[in-house]
Amino acid sequence: MLGWGVDRLRADMSRLLAILFHQGVLDEQFLQLQQLQDESSPNFVSEVVNIYFHESEKLLRNLRGLLLDREFSDYKKMGIHLNQFMGSSSSIGAKRVRNVCVAFRAASEQNNRAG
Repeated sequence: MLGWGVDRLRADMSRLLAILFHQGVLDEQFLQLQQLQDESSPNFVSEVVNIYFHESEKLLRNLRGLLLDREFSDYKKMGIHLNQFMGSSSSIGAKRVRNVCVAFRAASEQNNRAG
């Protein structure tokens, strides 16, 4: 009976990933990340994704702090945080997040706080 549960979880995971790819949330980089997982590191993908979420939370907190600062003028600092977020998103295949970072960075390069 336990085997059936594992098979169902795998099928559910496959369907979820297919939806995320179809919606443009993930890209082929995520597939490459999955290929690095093997018997010697069976939790590799989940560990990398957890690190990504942890680091993303810090970057978002920093960006939020910059945007809430009424005297804000350091667009270069914002660009650095956006580049880090964009790079880490690209490395795990978080396509939609990367695309938002690209647009946000373009606005910050124009010193466009509202953009």
